[in-house]
Amino acid sequence: MTDDRLRMTPGPTEVPAAVRERMSEPTPNPDVEPEFFEFYRTLTDKLEAVYGDDDIAILGGEGILGLEAAIASLVEPGDRVLCIANGLYGEGFADFVEMYDGEAVICDGPWTAPLDLEAIESRLEDGSFDVATMVHCETPTGVRNDIGPVLDVLEEHDVISVVDAVSSLGGVPVPTDRIDVCLGASQKCFSAPPGLTVCSISDRAWAKIESVETNGLYTDLEPWRDAADEEWFPYTHLSSNLYGLETAIDLLLEEGLETVFERHEAAATRCRRRAADLGLSLYPDDARSSPTVTALAVDGDAGQLQESMADDHDIVLATGLGDLEDDVLRIGHMGHNARIDRVDRTMDALEAVLE
Repeated sequence: MTDDRLRMTPGPTEVPAAVRERMSEPTPNPDVEPEFFEFYRTLTDKLEAVYGDDDIAILGGEGILGLEAAIASLVEPGDRVLCIANGLYGEGFADFVEMYDGEAVICDGPWTAPLDLEAIESRLEDGSFDVATMVHCETPTGVRNDIGPVLDVLEEHDVISVVDAVSSLGGVPVPTDRIDVCLGASQKCFSAPPGLTVCSISDRAWAKIESVETNGLYTDLEPWRDAADEEWFPYTHLSSNLYGLETAIDLLLEEGLETVFERHEAAATRCRRRAADLGLSLYPDDARSSPTVTALAVDGDAGQLQESMADDHDIVLATGLGDLEDDVLRIGHMGHNARIDRVDRTMDALEAVLE
């Protein structure tokens, strides 16, 4: 591993020097020093500028913690949960539902197809649901789902929405004001190290959470509603990670959200034009691909291409997951890496490898 290695993966992303430097500051005791609680409140205020006006909680754990915590906190035994899916993480919500003795009803479709609104409406008409889950950006396939119409239907049926926006929040617009529990993470578009889950929680989600008896601590969202105001955390927080996240959010807000979104779009457009010039096809198509990650269909060559890019050009890419492990090569242009020069370096190297 060299100092100039370029990690163009769809998370964890490259961490800017300013974030790394901030994390090297002296570590406070987050359990007893009042200044730390004030710092935490300031950080959640900054995250509200990204999310909107809902309450923000920051959990000490990688993004998957947020997915499990949302289910653990909202689902009681016997509750029916509609798991809307067209990818690996959408389907994975059902595992958490069953883990907490809920009834998971999966409304799924091909990974190459959009969310099936007609099927979703039919499921909602046929049964009563307390919660529905879905994914905004399916990282394994690079698909960005159009969740607006789905949120409309869920609102009509008074169903609490849980959205995994881990790979899109901070890189593309997310309708956070219409989502009851919107999940993000530090290591994706925010370009901070792995280790923190961020989530916004609506008033009606809090009401449901407070009615559920959760058998857990790390997976219980309820204590976080008043934790900062009461100057008490359910467990010792990750102070250095929080420092790094604040600097990452400062960089994002200083640049401006709209400018950040434009930068991601420009990087994605450049990456896909270069890929087309090399004769590579997107998985599944340009219209539904996320500005944060490009998935290329390489039919059995993903592992070899990944190895050659790392060994010959010191560039780290990701392959697909599950059944697509060797058929999809993924380039992450999110957060700090959503820059034309980094995309060009990556595609220059990929061109050389293919030749």
